[in-house]
Amino acid sequence: MKKLIALFATTAVASTSAMGAIALSGAASVSYDDNGSTASSTSYDADITLVGTTGGTTFTYTMDVEGTTGPATTGATLATTIGPVTVSADMHDEVSSTTATGGQSLESTDTGVTVSLAAPVGDATIGLDNSGNVSVSGTWSGVTISHTIKDGSDLTTGSASIAGMDMSLTNDGGSTTWSIGTTVSGVALTLNSDKAVSAAFGLAGNTMTVAHTADRAAATVKAGTANGDGANGYGTNSVASKNSYTTVAISRSLTSGATLAATYDSSNESLTLKASVAF
Repeated sequence: MKKLIALFATTAVASTSAMGAIALSGAASVSYDDNGSTASSTSYDADITLVGTTGGTTFTYTMDVEGTTGPATTGATLATTIGPVTVSADMHDEVSSTTATGGQSLESTDTGVTVSLAAPVGDATIGLDNSGNVSVSGTWSGVTISHTIKDGSDLTTGSASIAGMDMSLTNDGGSTTWSIGTTVSGVALTLNSDKAVSAAFGLAGNTMTVAHTADRAAATVKAGTANGDGANGYGTNSVASKNSYTTVAISRSLTSGATLAATYDSSNESLTLKASVAF
């Protein structure tokens, strides 16, 4: 028994001393929303991130700490690099079935292991995860392209910066979305495929952003399967139609380290005041 205790103590000390660096960061905010003509409300958010690094290995742990139910894990990832090979293990199964309107209706398992190989072919990287998906990504002549081969729904993304224009394109199982951004006279403009447009004014620490979202059409629910192996995968929730609306957000950084923001939403004529701090 004494030998066993001594062995455990030695192992604990070795594990502790092997940790080269530990970084702790987080963010917290409180928001007040007058909700237009309905009752006002107050909400809170607080998150903590812990990153431990030793050599080529990094462990990242994140959690939500607001509310009365105690801290809740939101992520746990271990990644290590061995020569040209990178191995990443996602050890936390995030809840994805309760996403916003139109989100996934049945739960899938998000844990898994991904192995990536930095192939000696230009700047290409080849990856393989535990579900059998194969990905190839890289940057050539300023254009970044990634292609993931999945069963029945390949995913391709591309991005480039050309003549002051930032462009991105995504094709997921045949459905294509895009985004274009540029800066004109100090105003950052963004336009995407769903006809949403935004403009950001001001300098760092004191900005105003005006964003317009186009009408949203209704979409019916798609029934999925528990294993996600049917025509509709894990399924999606229905989407209610919504009229176009505009938001105006003003943000200012204070010398105390906090940031104050005010956002007006024309969809319900509400004003939200938010104070946040990051460390």
